[in-house]
Amino acid sequence: MLVKTRYFGEVDLDDDKILTFDEGIIGFEDLKRFTLLFNNENEANSSIIWLQSVDEEMVALPVINPFHVMTDYNPIVEDEVLLPLGELNEENTVIFLTLTVPSNLKDMTTNLKAPIVINVETKKGCQVIAENPEYVVKYNIYDVIQQMKEKKGE
Repeated sequence: MLVKTRYFGEVDLDDDKILTFDEGIIGFEDLKRFTLLFNNENEANSSIIWLQSVDEEMVALPVINPFHVMTDYNPIVEDEVLLPLGELNEENTVIFLTLTVPSNLKDMTTNLKAPIVINVETKKGCQVIAENPEYVVKYNIYDVIQQMKEKKGE
């Protein structure tokens, strides 16, 4: 299926690359189908990934692996919130954090409080609210991103 995207133009997308968010995501509750797009052909080298709506080309959210930001990231959420995703385990669960990238990159933040959880086997995802009191909505990560770039030699 051809999908129009905000940053990548038209992308030919296999049906098995579509992720379903039954409840949408915060701010985009009406959008249910998304896919992940990578800046690099080598997905393993992509620090920032795009959660692109399949139904609305202008909705593309930058996301990042939380363990790049905080090595001990461990959100506490109610089990029943995750039930619609199917049985989760270490092998089939992927977690992302949304990024806010303002014009001044030094003010770039990630949302530790509302991670996106995806079951890669069922292709279902949801955004949850972490109960951890120490997790904030705007966690500055500019220095973290710069360190990641240095490690990659960029």
